[in-house]
Amino acid sequence: MAGVRIDLHTHSSVSDGTDTPAELVANAAAGGLDVVALTDHDTTKGWAAATEALPAGLTLVRGAELSCTSPDGRGNTCTVHVLAYLFDPDSAPIVAEQHRLRGERRHRLRRMAIQMRADGLPIDPDEVMDGLPAGSSAGRPHLAMALQRAGLVTSVGEAFDRYLNNGGRYYLPKADTPVRDAIQMINDAGGVTVLAHAFAQTRGRIVTEDVIRDLAAAGLAGIEVDHPDHDAAARARLRALATELGLPVTGSSDYHGRNKVVRLGEETTAPDMFDAIAERATGAPLLVG
Repeated sequence: MAGVRIDLHTHSSVSDGTDTPAELVANAAAGGLDVVALTDHDTTKGWAAATEALPAGLTLVRGAELSCTSPDGRGNTCTVHVLAYLFDPDSAPIVAEQHRLRGERRHRLRRMAIQMRADGLPIDPDEVMDGLPAGSSAGRPHLAMALQRAGLVTSVGEAFDRYLNNGGRYYLPKADTPVRDAIQMINDAGGVTVLAHAFAQTRGRIVTEDVIRDLAAAGLAGIEVDHPDHDAAARARLRALATELGLPVTGSSDYHGRNKVVRLGEETTAPDMFDAIAERATGAPLLVG
């Protein structure tokens, strides 16, 4: 598999990206990827469209990014994200939890928009919510795009910096899945879990290495190391930890289309690491166009 290019973390318009699932797989093939994972937030609703549009020669890894709560190892609780791959999407616990999370996301987004309107910002909560794609998993980037349309910011990044950052005036928490429950749920559905951007300090509170050791003991199967939000020191620490734990490491773009400046395939996963992850999965097959 020499020369194979693999990106295991991307988002479509079914969550907070701007490419439709069909556009995403087309852009992945056009960008020279051989393998791409669709990992929308807390939903599998883009799987069918991506599958139907899968270009010849591109392998699709169907997955999701799960929003979770975790001890941070310092006496606090923080948010972590778990990439789940190749699980059975019809598993009853997963279907129920994803439904709950999508409702939680939409409720939070409306509350944030209402607070902005109360402060005099030209944001219409009904327009924000009505503009969401049907069945989509709502996220702060949807509100960021509304701020951009209103002329308050020039980019999604600026919207996060000025209005939507963790701990900012308009940030509201949501009731995410306990991380151990998420890992168990995916494992029970034949899937594989990888901890996403664990040391991305710009995103807020991060977990300690001991927390990751505990998650590995609970069934975590891999660690995302090469990510645009990880600096060299973070990558080195995570790579050393993965070696200690005997876990595969992945590299991924975390592509969101026009909502981020990162490109598909900006970070990639080594083929042997991808094989180690895919071989563990029994819930859903790889799909080859």
